[in-house]
Amino acid sequence: MLPSKVVRHKAGRFLPVILAGLILAACSGQGPQTSTVNIQGPVTASSAYYLQQAQQSSDDSKTDWQLLAIRALLKEGKYPDATQQLSQLPQQLSETQQQESLLLNAQLLIAQQKTKEAEPLLAQVKTGALSQDQLARYYSLQIASAQGRPSLSLVRSYIAQEPLLKGTDHQGNIDATWQTLTQMSPQQVSNLVINADENVLQGWLDLLAVWRANAQDAEMLKSGIKDWQTRYPQNPAAKTLPTQLSQMQNYTKASTSLIALLLPLNGQAQVFANAIQKGFNDAKNGLSAPSAQPAAAAQPASTDTTASTQPAAVAGSASDPISAPQQQQQQQPADTAAQPQSQPVAAQPASTAQIKVYDTSSQPIEQVMQQAQQDGATIVVGPLLKSNVEKVANSQTPLNVLALNEPEQIQNHPNICYFALSPEDEARDAAHHIWDQGKRQPLLLVPRSGLGDRVTNAFAQEWQSLGGTTVMQQRFGSTAELKQGINSGAGISLSGTPVNAAPAASQGVSIAGLTIPAPQQSTPDAVSTSSGGSVDAVYIVSTQDELQLIKPMIAMRTGSRSNISLYASSRSAQAGAGPDFRLEMDGLQFSDIPLLSGSNPGLMQQTAKSFNNDYSLVRLYAMGMDAWTLANNFNQMRQTPGFTLDGNTGRLSANTDCVINRKLTWNQYRRGEIAPAN
Repeated sequence: MLPSKVVRHKAGRFLPVILAGLILAACSGQGPQTSTVNIQGPVTASSAYYLQQAQQSSDDSKTDWQLLAIRALLKEGKYPDATQQLSQLPQQLSETQQQESLLLNAQLLIAQQKTKEAEPLLAQVKTGALSQDQLARYYSLQIASAQGRPSLSLVRSYIAQEPLLKGTDHQGNIDATWQTLTQMSPQQVSNLVINADENVLQGWLDLLAVWRANAQDAEMLKSGIKDWQTRYPQNPAAKTLPTQLSQMQNYTKASTSLIALLLPLNGQAQVFANAIQKGFNDAKNGLSAPSAQPAAAAQPASTDTTASTQPAAVAGSASDPISAPQQQQQQQPADTAAQPQSQPVAAQPASTAQIKVYDTSSQPIEQVMQQAQQDGATIVVGPLLKSNVEKVANSQTPLNVLALNEPEQIQNHPNICYFALSPEDEARDAAHHIWDQGKRQPLLLVPRSGLGDRVTNAFAQEWQSLGGTTVMQQRFGSTAELKQGINSGAGISLSGTPVNAAPAASQGVSIAGLTIPAPQQSTPDAVSTSSGGSVDAVYIVSTQDELQLIKPMIAMRTGSRSNISLYASSRSAQAGAGPDFRLEMDGLQFSDIPLLSGSNPGLMQQTAKSFNNDYSLVRLYAMGMDAWTLANNFNQMRQTPGFTLDGNTGRLSANTDCVINRKLTWNQYRRGEIAPAN
């Protein structure tokens, strides 16, 4: 037998080990959370853990664990499981549980793109009964339900959410507030009505005014922001500037002392180059140049001047008259035919920059670029032909380049931006316009051609990125075929087939601990529809002559009182449309560049006369004017997220690859007149 002293010694030595083992055993039985269930706090464990706790818990806490499990399932994107668990919640809930259930149901609906159904649930939430964590989630849901559409209520949601956030979430809130404000047009902002006690909102609006007033002068903008911070020291943006503005504090303007303008000055593309060159020179000389506004991204739109590699055309176009050789014979060179017939519509002072024009049709583009560099060019505008743009993009040139076209595959270079007028851009803008008007079942009526393919794919991809379902398409043939159809009384039945276009990758919403994964896109089975079905909008890409046949052929089958809305691209907007045409097109909406939509009537009249009322060349002229402004804001456009300016070809914005997107103006034929569509 061992001495008692030895026994006591060994026992004393093992006691800490036994205690440690008991502690570890207790810890191993716990999950990421304590035994106290707090449905108003953050979710820190997996759905499997919470479901297990719910199964093992009494009725008193089972519902709380179940609510936490549902939150975790939503965070993990397991929507069917979350739906099932929501349906199993007891009917009798406490006030705290009821508020959490409303948040969870709303979150599920928003994740399923059912924002209209989520809004009444959010309206029932009693914000005074929520914790800070729940409040942050509540405002995140309000923000997500807005679907990115800028509005006063969306700005208010961001402002209310801001004090509840920290770290990267806080900076994200500041940036999102700023982006929402800058997405609003000046007219929208001027029409806002705010309460007298909304000091934070008033501060944001004053910051927006400072920014827009000093957008083109970096030093004035820095001074204006500093003065604003003095006037609004308690505003959250005064303490933490939006990333866009903090980046602009270090902005320096690109040198434009010598601009190299690269255009094809000979051959069939010469008439197009002349129109662009005249617009570029007129803008340089102060003729109604637009002003830059570094605002948030606008959606694209326009007519096509994208250059093909074929010598017979610069474009395979949304407004294809410019690619017809017979039209070229009707035009005089721009430097002679486009002389002003009246006093210039002056708006901006002339620039002292030197412009040197290089002919890309007489020598390889590599030699042209090398010569421009040797001549001391500080920025290159052009080339125009797509094949040359691709070569420049692959050349690793050190010069800043504003290409007047886009390559097939966009390459992101820190010194290259792409500015093209394409039917794809216009189709994407049309998708946004039709979506914003509440339409959800569009049909595309496009020609059987490569142009039709391009427009169809671009529209369908953009539509699906907005949350829309499969887009239908229907093709038409030549004018002779259309005439045969109208003579036979067949009309157009608006029966289509689905567009098989891969949707752009969607991104989830994640802020303030609330994550709404992007819904998975399913590919619907091939179906067809008709005017008797669910089509509520038709986007028509046609010439003016084709449209005069298409619209009455649609009315033959759908009736004059049909609720289907008709939209047309700028391809059909040409000079010479008299009152009879306007009456026949009654109700139809169409897009075009601001210059041809009445933004500057004096300049429009003068320019149209210069180009014998050829709207295709007027659009290229406007492109030249905007190219001048973009070149003079190259660094700002390349370096500042969300750069935007109101140009003659549309509201221009640059994406992350510095591709210039454009939003057109939408008009409508009403009782023989043309009026704004909105």
